[in-house]
Formats: sequence, C-alpha cells, structure tokens
Amino acid sequence: MHKTVAEARAFIRELRAQALPREVDVVVAPPFTALFAVHEELRGSHIGLGAQTMHETSHGPYTGEISPVMLYELGVRFAIVGHSERREHCGETDASVNRKVVSALAHGITPIVAVGETKAEYQAGKTKERVTQQARAAFAGVVPSDVARCIVAYEPIWAIGTGLSDNPQNANGVMAEIRAAVEGLQHARILYGGSMKPENTAALVAQPEIDGGLVGGASLTVPAFTAILAAAVPAGAGAR
Repeated sequence: MHKTVAEARAFIRELRAQALPREVDVVVAPPFTALFAVHEELRGSHIGLGAQTMHETSHGPYTGEISPVMLYELGVRFAIVGHSERREHCGETDASVNRKVVSALAHGITPIVAVGETKAEYQAGKTKERVTQQARAAFAGVVPSDVARCIVAYEPIWAIGTGLSDNPQNANGVMAEIRAAVEGLQHARILYGGSMKPENTAALVAQPEIDGGLVGGASLTVPAFTAILAAAVPAGAGAR
C-alpha cells in the first residue's frame, strides 16, 4: 500500500528513463488506484503491469473487490495471489487462492502464486511441508500445461520486511521442493520473495532454481530497484 497516482506516475517515468537490462523481464504491481495511470505511463515499454490481488469472479455483488475482467481491460497481465499479507490480514486461504489461479488463467492473466512459511513453521522444521502443501492446493485441478504458464513466489514470511533474507542455498533447496511438488512447475518460473535487495540479488539468482524475485520494500525507489535488475544479470546469464 504505497504510491499515490502522482507518485506512481513519477516512479514509472523515472524508471523508464533508466537503461534497464533487456535480459530481465520486469513487472510492476502498483495499488489499484494507480493501475490506469501506470498503464498509460508504460505504453511502448517492455515493462509488464501486475495487480497486487484480484477477485476470483468476473462480476457480482462483491463490494470493494476488483475482477480479472476489470484488470485485463487496464492492461494488467499479472496478478499476485495468496501473498502472505493477504492470507494474514484479508482471510485468503489455500482454497481461495486456487479459485483465483483458475480464474486468472481463464481471463488471460498470469497468476504469481505466493507460498511461504511463518517463523514458527520455519523454526519447527516444517518449511518443506508447508510450502509444498500450499503449492499443491493452489494448483489443484489445474492441468500441467496451465501450471507451466504460472509463476510461483517463495516468500519466507519470517524474512518479509525484517531485513533478514534466507540463505541462497537454503532458499534454492526449498524452491526445488516446490518445483517438484506439482507437475508443470518444472517449466514455470519460481521467484524468491523474502527481502530481496541489491546486496543479495546476484547470489540468489545464481542458484539454479531461482528465476528472479518478488521484490517488496526495495522496489519502492528507482535506484534500489534498478540496482536489483542489474544484479539479476550475471555474466553469461539468459533471461531471468
């Protein structure tokens, strides 16, 4: 919940003025109020537009919600679903995430499915159990070819907003477990989403299972965000 319309416009203008690496696919996900403005500012660029969440149905008596049809009209082609903050504060469940995944795919939107464990689950050694359970639930009933079109973001909840970050090798191992949990994820992109910042990006994306990042606080300023994008292109690397 950052950026007014004016601030979002200024951010995109500053971002577009930078020499962004073509090897990196970039998506920005502003708040709903700024989607139209950001869509306008992104015209002619290779930067994709995402939403921070979406409702599972196309229309109906759901006051305050935003449908995938509305989002698609605004140029939105990605939507984050199941973010830990949405699960904690807004009552999102594994079942509702699954419905959103199915709906997003049906409406031409790529879901970015967030999974992750709490600090208590991490300390209890239940990371693998929790994240694989979430992944299987999110893609229940989705055919492998459609699963492959999706994106998964592993966000160790204990690292979000804390300045802490998972060890790259450990994160890589967890993401390998996620990839193996659902048929089709072997061909999907899996992102790291726990306090990714310029200082740790290169070490994270150097891991074989880490295809990029779901960037939180470090994406709020253009210098930090562009530093992450630059660090995501190791020598000889392909598109991340």
